[in-house]
Amino acid sequence: MAKDDRDPLEVLKFELRFLQKGGYGRLPRVPWRPPLVFEDSPTCLNFNAREDREPCSDCLLMQFVPEDKRSAKIPCRHIVFNAAGQTLDTLYDWSTQQEIEEALEAWLKSTIYRLERERARASTTEINDHAKAIQV
Repeated sequence: MAKDDRDPLEVLKFELRFLQKGGYGRLPRVPWRPPLVFEDSPTCLNFNAREDREPCSDCLLMQFVPEDKRSAKIPCRHIVFNAAGQTLDTLYDWSTQQEIEEALEAWLKSTIYRLERERARASTTEINDHAKAIQV
């Protein structure tokens, strides 16, 4: 697989449903550790991969990772979830699983809303441009 060509909006909506349905509950294949957000989700390009792992740089989540953190070993842990600057990296150090999931859910909802608004605006602009072209 080359670059991740999945629709970011659809992937984030899937991730939200996964989260809300308890997808990050205890994982039978790794019961000795708490679940890892994104990494233990089908959202991850390397979900269940043992060999032939895809580079994180190919993942669509990279667009949400700050530039200076894109070369980190696990870049998605550095997505900034809120104005306080919380990331998975910081949440893993100081938060409960419930707090992590609450921060993730809030970020997913706000990001989905923003992407939907951006698409609606782009669609409206495209329709208006098309209408202007027809009138000329």
